[in-house]
Amino acid sequence: MYRQQIVEQLKPFVALDETQLYGLIEIPKEEAHGDLAFPCFQLAKQFRKAPNLIAAELAEKISGELLPVFEKAVAVGGYLNFFLKRETVVRDILSAIARAGDRFGDSNRGQGLKVAIDMSSVNIAKPFAIHHLRSTMIGNAIANIYKSQGYHVMKINHLGDWGTSFGKLIVAYRYWGDEYDLSDDAVRQLLALYVRFNKEAEQRPELEDEARAAFKALEDGDEEAVRLWKRFIEISLAEFEKTYRLLNVEFDYYLGESFYNDKMGAVEDELREKGLLQISEGAEIVDLSAYDMPPCLIRKSDGATLYATRDLAAALYRRREMGADLLVYVVGAEQKLHFRQVFKVLELMGNQWAADRCVHVPFGTMFVDGQRLSSRKGQVVFLEDVLRKAVEVAAGIIEEKNPDLPNKEEVAETVGVGAIIFNDLKNNRVNDVNFVWDEALNFDGETGPYVQYTYARLSSLLRKGGYEPQPVELTDVSAIDGDLEWSLVKLLGRFPNVMERATEQFDPSVVAKYVIDVCQIFNRYYNTTRILDGEPDQIVQKLALVSTTRTVIGKCLSLLGLRALETI
Repeated sequence: MYRQQIVEQLKPFVALDETQLYGLIEIPKEEAHGDLAFPCFQLAKQFRKAPNLIAAELAEKISGELLPVFEKAVAVGGYLNFFLKRETVVRDILSAIARAGDRFGDSNRGQGLKVAIDMSSVNIAKPFAIHHLRSTMIGNAIANIYKSQGYHVMKINHLGDWGTSFGKLIVAYRYWGDEYDLSDDAVRQLLALYVRFNKEAEQRPELEDEARAAFKALEDGDEEAVRLWKRFIEISLAEFEKTYRLLNVEFDYYLGESFYNDKMGAVEDELREKGLLQISEGAEIVDLSAYDMPPCLIRKSDGATLYATRDLAAALYRRREMGADLLVYVVGAEQKLHFRQVFKVLELMGNQWAADRCVHVPFGTMFVDGQRLSSRKGQVVFLEDVLRKAVEVAAGIIEEKNPDLPNKEEVAETVGVGAIIFNDLKNNRVNDVNFVWDEALNFDGETGPYVQYTYARLSSLLRKGGYEPQPVELTDVSAIDGDLEWSLVKLLGRFPNVMERATEQFDPSVVAKYVIDVCQIFNRYYNTTRILDGEPDQIVQKLALVSTTRTVIGKCLSLLGLRALETI
């Protein structure tokens, strides 16, 4: 908020368009230097002066024509710093949040646009492991953020239900299936079969040939192979749904790789018609050497299709049949080259939208206690186990702190699961994340439970004060004009800008880090102020600040996929 007013002040004097001006405005590192700042370094060429002289000249030009929201504008080195009028801004921001409620920070920038988000993408017959959390929760948060900005969002679980691994599993089941009970804890049993196959194959390489033949039979519709494959899918989805329920994640579509089997032939035909398909050592490829990339493999020499073939078919289906304007892929950073190849092939096919309407949202690797995981070797930490352990730890803390809480089980689940989700989302998505039990389940500091506890504290204050949120103008804000309250109000007012950045960067950590800052400032205020003491009108002012803070924190929790709690 208020950046646009600075743009209006500067437009008559600076030869930059509104977008450029808006993008340059920043927040001073030292709060005493001002509330917003405009750096003058880029104007040195236009004015042919040093930035500090430009800042001083601009301050003098606009000082007599400042908009009512500004107290003053002063030059600080090469910056033109603006000071806001506290009383005006406090009233404006609190009123704006009260009027908007949980729609504060929303916009209609995406109105009329459809976004297809490829997320989670767990593998059938393999565990829903801790490293799948990243795609699932980053994708879920991005979906929530985009919905809030007016986009029509389609969340797609691109299940890994096809590929040579199913050939391995079919062969393993034929040899050793009778030794494993698939009626109980089925996915772990299937994982054990898969791991056994890989160990046996180290001693018996011919098993790999059998697996390739089994997958080819599956592609050709062999009755037994298809029956086993469908069974693996059915029991896997039943297990996965338990974890999705815990995470409070739902999908609009479950469209696995197999869904595109009958659509890949048309892709190959189109590639062939457009002269893009080449034969190399018996395999079908698209040559991308002109774009400094290795060839995109479309079909192997044995006739089997690949990820790229299916992803091309999926992209075209989402664009042409589902009407998606933007295709978003929340997939690990190790697949960066793969998506560069797929997007370039789509573009070469004449789909110009692929150049700027296909977005790979990469994220770093999830390590557990410093170790990279591998289902092939059986090095897996089941996400459901992690969530259950987190809930148990949360239950112990709640029993100790609030043994009379009436809904302890529900609260423990909300807090425990929230701890795991927030531990992931607070990290910049491109960074690797090392999952350490003690850190993830620490309920102090920059954690999900800390944010949830703060929300509950705010709710308790409002209940005790008998305050009902209402969109009224505060005529007096003298009880909340201190420096700490001023810092909090300004931070609340920045939420729309936070949403703008999170949307543009496809990064939920922008919201997670912001809400931690809000909680920290509010708790400092709470610890230094007797909020429910004073004259009635003073208490109303303080509770209005409490209420708007609660609104923003609650919105952030919802966007990140965490539940807010009235009492903990």
